[in-house]
Amino acid sequence: MRLDTQKKSTAPKESAAPAAFEVTSGALPASRKTYAFGTVHKDVRVAMREIAVSDGSKAVFYDTSGPYTDVNVKLDIRKGLTALRREWILARGDVEEYDARKVKPEDNGLKTAAKVEVAQFPNVKARVLRAKAGKSVTQMTYAKAGLVTPEMEYIALRENEGRKTMAERKLPYQQGNSFGARIPDLITPEFVRDEIAAGRAIIPSNINHPETEPMIIGRNFKVKINANIGNSAVTSSVAEEVEKMVWSIRWGSDTVMDLSTGHNIHNIREWIIRNSPVPIGTVPIYQALEKVGGIAEELTWDVFRDTLVEQCEQGVDYFTIHAGVRLPFIPMTQHRTTGIVSRGGSILAKWCMAHHKENFLYTHFEDICELLRQYDVSFSLGDGLRPGSIHDANDEAQFSELKTLGELTKVAWKHDVQVMIEGPGHVPMHLIKENMDKQLELCHEAPFYTLGPLTTDIAPGYDHITSGIGAAMIGWFGTAMLCYVTPKEHLGLPDRDDVKTGVITYKIAAHAADLAKGHPSAYHRDDALSKARFEFRWADQFNLSLDPETAKDFHDETLPAEGAKVAHFCSMCGPKFCSMKISHEVRDFAAAEQEKEKGMEEMAGKFREEGGEIYRKVV
Repeated sequence: MRLDTQKKSTAPKESAAPAAFEVTSGALPASRKTYAFGTVHKDVRVAMREIAVSDGSKAVFYDTSGPYTDVNVKLDIRKGLTALRREWILARGDVEEYDARKVKPEDNGLKTAAKVEVAQFPNVKARVLRAKAGKSVTQMTYAKAGLVTPEMEYIALRENEGRKTMAERKLPYQQGNSFGARIPDLITPEFVRDEIAAGRAIIPSNINHPETEPMIIGRNFKVKINANIGNSAVTSSVAEEVEKMVWSIRWGSDTVMDLSTGHNIHNIREWIIRNSPVPIGTVPIYQALEKVGGIAEELTWDVFRDTLVEQCEQGVDYFTIHAGVRLPFIPMTQHRTTGIVSRGGSILAKWCMAHHKENFLYTHFEDICELLRQYDVSFSLGDGLRPGSIHDANDEAQFSELKTLGELTKVAWKHDVQVMIEGPGHVPMHLIKENMDKQLELCHEAPFYTLGPLTTDIAPGYDHITSGIGAAMIGWFGTAMLCYVTPKEHLGLPDRDDVKTGVITYKIAAHAADLAKGHPSAYHRDDALSKARFEFRWADQFNLSLDPETAKDFHDETLPAEGAKVAHFCSMCGPKFCSMKISHEVRDFAAAEQEKEKGMEEMAGKFREEGGEIYRKVV
């Protein structure tokens, strides 16, 4: 269901885009954009979401939705978003423009250009950016040099949601247990810089994706979430995928991964990137496989490198690279229940076994580093040997790969390339903390990015819940970003509704983790909503929730009248059994009794002052 405040932004009819190409836009209920401004860099302007509350207060929160919820911005999907960071990038003086590689039919998984089914984005840039010869343009390079970039100040302002006005945290629920994370009361641009320089956090920010609103992934910041989208060989279209991207960030996704396979991969990705205010990640091996007709054995380093260049030029912000799937580790999966469940991992394992050679991503890892540092593309080192069932959790194959990823992390850092590490998978609750502890130890505190983990294998159709449990736990223990799982996991390609369900589930997990870690301002939204709930301010309850639409719809199923929005009960308990209504009555009674006691005490004091005699002589 869509609220009246939502509207669709469409590509004009003369566009080469499909006629029905439209995305959701419009403000969220009772919300408007507000802005925080930079002091180090005067042109930094950070959009936040302000929710108006009926008691006169205003709640301001981190906002991932970009201009799609700003009623003052005119959107044109054909043109893409404003290049927010372009002037920052050019001002550093370390990039050059050059002619981009020509798009080839095989980039879209086709043999001839005549078969392309998805129109090219109308405003593709013929010239793109890369580092000047001998230069590195990564945020890690700048951080190590002691520079505070506009991106770093932007992030500090975003992450300080509610911190400047917070009172001293004294109550147990406000403190948490961070398991060694170092979360300051106030985030400064210098703190952001130091975390990037140390490799404990990353800013995914390809210089060819200037439309992004800078964000950070790291253990000492808010826990982030990622949504996966992408067409498959059998279903979906460009219109659906761009709408999924916009829809996912509307509900709180911090990054989006395009996992498209099949035809039209290049063109679909261009539409997504040009219209995305959040970082976009990919798994380049998927597109490389399409270029060789889906035959893993025919993959080569040259095909893969060409794919990396193509995606660097388009503006992909981070790559999943399965360089840890090494030849000697493959036999370790022989006795698993579910074998190798990673698509990328299985592709590379098949290549290694067919050629009986070491993984070419491992042997060419430094070549990849040299390329990525020219565009500031971050590594998301893939867990190609992750467990696909709880039976296989924490086994030799998984941890051998993790150790290798830690070794490769140091290689990437030597080249100033930013790195995060991908993690499992299917892991029962009692084994989750071991995963986090080993990752911190073996990977030198590089950010951990985990899928779930799923804590049981028995609930197809509900794996957003089985994984949400594990996600909340591992987020608390130190994972920096959680990759969502939808109800369709293991069953099919998620649609728009599944995407929303997955995002909301993982926003819950991430927020629960922030609360448990003692994130300085995480509890503010909980306090505001709880106060509204106790005071029967139903509209405020809806508006302060992660999903106002669903909260309102559920309430209105049984009590749709407007008068019910001020009633001191809901349909669960009714007017006579509402515990909060009764609590108000108890409080009122207690207050009246206190007044009585106060009055009796005053009378007793007066009695004593007048001599304490029961009977007085009449004069």
